[in-house]
Parts: sequence; C-alpha cells; structure tokens
Amino acid sequence: MPTARAISSAVLLSTAALLASSLTACAPAARDGDRRRDGGTATDEQALEAFRGQSPDWQDCPAPAPVQGGGEAPRALPDGTAWQCATLRAPLDWKKPAGESMDLALIRARSSGDAADRIGSLLFNFGGPGGSGVATLPGLAPDYDKLRARYDLVSFDPRGVGNSRAVRCSDPALPDDSEVDDTPDDGADELAALVAFNRDTAAACERNSGDVLPYVGTTQAARDMDLIRQVLGDEKLHYFGISYGTELGGVYAHLFPERVGRAVLDGVVDPTHDRMAEALAQAGGFQRAFEHFAAWCAERGCALGADAERIVAATVALEEALDDTPLPVSDGGELDGDALVDAVSGALYRQDYWPTLRVALEAAADDDGDVLQDLAEALGQRGGDGDPDASDAPDASDAPDASDESDGSNEEDAFRAITCDDSSDRYTAADVRARLPEFLRASPLFGPGLAWSALSCDGWPVPGTAHRPEVSAPGAPPVLLVGNTGDPATPYEGTARMAERLGKGVGFELTLEGEGHGAYDSGNGCVREAVDAYLLDGRLPAPGTVCEAEPLPEGK
Repeated sequence: MPTARAISSAVLLSTAALLASSLTACAPAARDGDRRRDGGTATDEQALEAFRGQSPDWQDCPAPAPVQGGGEAPRALPDGTAWQCATLRAPLDWKKPAGESMDLALIRARSSGDAADRIGSLLFNFGGPGGSGVATLPGLAPDYDKLRARYDLVSFDPRGVGNSRAVRCSDPALPDDSEVDDTPDDGADELAALVAFNRDTAAACERNSGDVLPYVGTTQAARDMDLIRQVLGDEKLHYFGISYGTELGGVYAHLFPERVGRAVLDGVVDPTHDRMAEALAQAGGFQRAFEHFAAWCAERGCALGADAERIVAATVALEEALDDTPLPVSDGGELDGDALVDAVSGALYRQDYWPTLRVALEAAADDDGDVLQDLAEALGQRGGDGDPDASDAPDASDAPDASDESDGSNEEDAFRAITCDDSSDRYTAADVRARLPEFLRASPLFGPGLAWSALSCDGWPVPGTAHRPEVSAPGAPPVLLVGNTGDPATPYEGTARMAERLGKGVGFELTLEGEGHGAYDSGNGCVREAVDAYLLDGRLPAPGTVCEAEPLPEGK
C-alpha cells in the first residue's frame, strides 16, 4: 500500500460524474448538536439509526466537478441505462456518530438483468488512494458490463476525495512541486527545499482542511462502505477493489468478516509492509517491469541497445544526463530526468503503452524530447491526472501537479492525507539516507525517487493510525485475490502475503503471468472468465490456476 496511486486505466479513462450539491439524501442523519423534540441531543445509537435509515435521492449525474477531475457528464450505457448520482450522509468520526456528519458522493448504473437474478450491488474502489470513484466508474464500465447482468455497478468518492469533503492543501505561497527535486542528490540546498516543501504542504493541509484530516483514513472509509451496503439494502458487501482498493477491502474484511459477500482484490497490496518496505518493494517491481520491457524492445531491434541489459543501462545514463542538462522541447519547456522517470513508470502500468515508450526513449536518446514529454503528460505524470505511485514516483511523484489544485482535482492532496493518516511512520532525511543504498541496488532508475517519497508525511499534523494495515479476517468467506507476476506498483509477492494475513480458507489466489498493474482491466480472457464466474455464479477457480499473458497485437 499504499500503493502508488493507480495510474491505471481507471484514471486514464475517467470521464465521469459528480454530485451536485442539490443531490441530498431523503432522510438526512443527525448533525452536530441536532436537538430532539424532547429537548435532548441525539445519542450515538439514534444517530446510527438515522444514518442507516437514509434513502438516497438518485438523480441523473451532472458533469464531474473540477475537484473530481472535471470532464463531461457520463453518457448512458449502450442499452440506454442512465448513470445515477446521490449523496449519502456519514459520521465525520465513526467513534462519535452523534457528532458532525459529512457527505459521501455515490454513483450507480442499475443492473441490466432480470430482477429475479439480481444479486445486489457491486461496490468498486479503483485505487489511489485519492481517486474519485464517481468520476472513474463510467469510463471503465465497458470492462464490467457482463457483471451488470446480476449487479448494480456502484462506486463512491472516499472521504477526503472529490465531492466527499475534499482535502485541500493548495497554497499560493507553496512552490510548484515541479520546482522541487524529488531526488535531492546534488547538495544540501536541494534536500532543504524538499524537506521545506513537505512541511509547508502539511501546514497548508492543516490550514485548509484541518477539521477533516484526522478522519480520512482507510478504517473510516471501510466503515463508510458498510454504511453504503446497508443503505443500498444488501445483506452482504459485494466488492471489487483494485490496487489501494485491495487494502481497503482487506480492512473491511477485518472489521466485518461476517458481512463480506463476493469480493475480488486485484493488484494486491502487501499488508506486511510498512511505508519504507513498500517503497523498496515498488522500486524492485518497477525495475523488474522495466527489464521485461527492455527485453521486449531488444527483440524488436530497439535502437537503445542490442539486449535488455544495455537498454536499461542506456536509459539510466539518459536520465542522469537529462538531470544534469535538461533537453529543450518544442512547447518551450524542458525534459529533465524526473520527466523521464515519470514517463517510463507511467508506461509500465499497461503493456499497451510499451510501443509508445520505445519510440519516446529512442527519440530522446537522439535529442528529441517531445515524444517522451508528451507521453508523460498523456499519462498524467506532469501536471495531469495520472498517478504513478500510482503509484507514486511512481509513488507520490506521479500524482497530479498540485500547483493549481484550487481549481482542479484534489487527488494529490487526498493521496497524501490518506496515506499519512493510515501510517504511523514518520521518516526523516537521515532515515532515507541510511536506506538509500538498498533502493539504489533495487533500481538505480526508480529507487531514489521512491526512497525520498518517504518524507511526504514529515510534519504531518495528524498522528498515523498504525505501522501496517490490519486485514486478518477469520471466518470470512473466500476472497479472490488476483496477482500479476509483472505488476510494477503492487509486486506479485504481496498476493500470497495478503492471502496469509486474511487467514486460512479466506484468501484464494489467481495468478496472471503478465505485465502491467492489475489483471482484470488488462483484458486477459482467462482472468476475466475466472473473476466473472466467481462474482456471477460463486464458482472459484481451481487452486493454483495460472493465466498466461496474451501477446500484444502484431505490429506493436
């Protein structure tokens, strides 16, 4: 986990819908200080009853708000089904449900099948943390259309995200994050600037969103999901979590094992890792994925080198050269080493991007940086909506540019807030320096950025929840865990560790021998058939099932 923020197709295809402030629940829950008719204040149990008794007022979805990423209103599905949006009330602090409340933004598409065959709602979280589910689900809906035969497809903006009490850290006094070197290896001034940027960002978050910052963590979001389940009328929570969404699903299973329905976790976060261990594992994961790309490139006569080893070495040398002397690009800007790492890490999220990455690197090696710069921007790495953490430096550095977040998506801010609320780790520059050799051994290209991203919670005003997430769920029904052997952002080894931590008889593994982040959205027919069979019919794949990757189309 905190996986780097998923630059998955979920982010790239976001076209979705957002809640208008006019969409409110029909039965609003008690707010802070609400008075009963007898003159008393609502008790916690009375407040919980009110929250559970809500009836969402579903309306046609408007266009996503800027804070959700913007765009056009979601179009009806091919069969004419319209997207519906609503607002749900939830406690700001689940430990004090009679206190202040907050809005949660929801979106759904009703089931296309017969009512008699309907199982219930299938709730999605596409990763991050920090991504708007309301804006993302419509763009990805074609991937899940078969599941709509028996489920309403539902997603939400988790607390602190989008239209669910968005966290804001923007401040005119802060420098543009592109002006701060993510890998301060050129002296004390660069390190001082990075430390100051993180601390000043934390202070800005507290000024702008201090009232909500203590309550945006994964445990609170998991409790929100149980409220969504109840309000939608489902006895069990049927769930599809991707990347960070797998951690959210694991935490839900720990809190409510008896309420878990059919659940799929794809691109599984390793729950045994603290933040530094997760970053180190990601460094190795991105390095492994890039070596796979390099081998593929060499087989096709890549101009960067005759074999994978030479291609990797040439790319590292190019990054170092660009770090010293950025390459001018046609829009008047410059291509530096950070932009190269952003573009490469983003392109490793989907094998479909490999042909473009090859062209971009070959051009940059020939002193033409335009293609690589365009690739970084298209994947959201340089001021767009992308995400490598996605994962983030692919972790945090791949998040959207926060320089003008007052008018745009709050994904970057929400990622930082949720990550720092979840993790009790507070690393210093000395901590990073001590571990930096390990990161460089894991990956000279990706290691430094991921190591220094550990400073992102330095100065955070809220204590973190725990060293690692708690996902043990004895007594829960089987949870299908889908792992991709070439996954850069959530390395495959985490799948088995999640299965172990969930408990005996709970975690059930399915393997894709493929590339890219996650498996279902890759379009692999074997994976989709297995996942669909489980969600639609309750049939788990045979133990030890391994799906093979499907090759890129000819000519790519």
